[in-house]
Amino acid sequence: MKTQKINIVTAFLLLLISLGASAQMAMPPQVPIWDANKVELKLQKLGEGIYAILPTTAAKETPQGIPQATTGGFIVGSKGVLLIEVMLSKRLYDQEVALIRSVTDKSIIYAVNTSDHGDHCFSNYLLPSSTLIIQNEFAKDNLAKNYEGIKQFMVALFGAGRGIESSVYRPADIVIPKNNNLKLDLGEGKVVEFLNVGTAQSPADLFVWMPNQKIFWAGNPFIAESPAIPWLFDGYFLEPAANLKKVYDFLPTDAIIIPGHGRVTNKAGIKYTIDYVEALKQQVEAAVDKGLTLEQTKAAVKMDEFNKGYVLFNWLHFNFNLPNAYKDISDNKKKQSELKPTSYK
Repeated sequence: MKTQKINIVTAFLLLLISLGASAQMAMPPQVPIWDANKVELKLQKLGEGIYAILPTTAAKETPQGIPQATTGGFIVGSKGVLLIEVMLSKRLYDQEVALIRSVTDKSIIYAVNTSDHGDHCFSNYLLPSSTLIIQNEFAKDNLAKNYEGIKQFMVALFGAGRGIESSVYRPADIVIPKNNNLKLDLGEGKVVEFLNVGTAQSPADLFVWMPNQKIFWAGNPFIAESPAIPWLFDGYFLEPAANLKKVYDFLPTDAIIIPGHGRVTNKAGIKYTIDYVEALKQQVEAAVDKGLTLEQTKAAVKMDEFNKGYVLFNWLHFNFNLPNAYKDISDNKKKQSELKPTSYK
């Protein structure tokens, strides 16, 4: 039987359960990573009835390497509103609703969570009862099983007293299995596709694509443009590396990209993520081929050429991205060697 890899969030939750509040994981240089009690959100119009919702600091601070709060958006069609991300807390959700009401009084008929991380889904319980929630199938299953633990994980990274504790689990109404898509027509030429390509950051990823307008909500897999690097802390590397490239190649050159935590950008703006992941893969493969240990690989694969001022670079690169790459690549090499036929004389 094939054993499913436990991702880092699940592992952290198990530690919390077994060890209580004293459980340790590598913590970022600042907690909270961003403060949900201080974040202010604003609109950026992308097309007729199509908006990004962004932190007011995103335009200035994204290129400075300062981590940003969750980005989202909404689409207004003749049938109603589709909300993309519900945010971490009631304070931020209320800001979203106020922004929606500033341009339309139509009902929120759909809400999509692009991840099972709390900053994308913890305000589902505040949505109108008539709103249909859309998630990746893994996201729904994981939230159903681990909701309280995920809340503790989010408190650890984003701080107590930020409204996380008040969140109540509400299950998704529409789920999209791995390697499946869903298409919705909101009317007025606003067709929306939800793409589950598999793990691109975590198994819970879901992309939102408007083919007619070429607008793409990238979620956590493409966290922000340079100098940000991806947050591959869910315990996976080779599958995300392949899927990130697949998604990047799928996007047209003139696509409008809303990253998971940064200012609105374009395809060129997210190439830094692809370049980092490909360089990490090549350098770790070379280290594994030389027989280096994980600690030796950390010393050899510092990736200074990508350390351009992102506040979380060292935390992500040395504690999550590189170790996950090392494990996946080492395991894959071992598996390939076991598959080689034995020659007999």
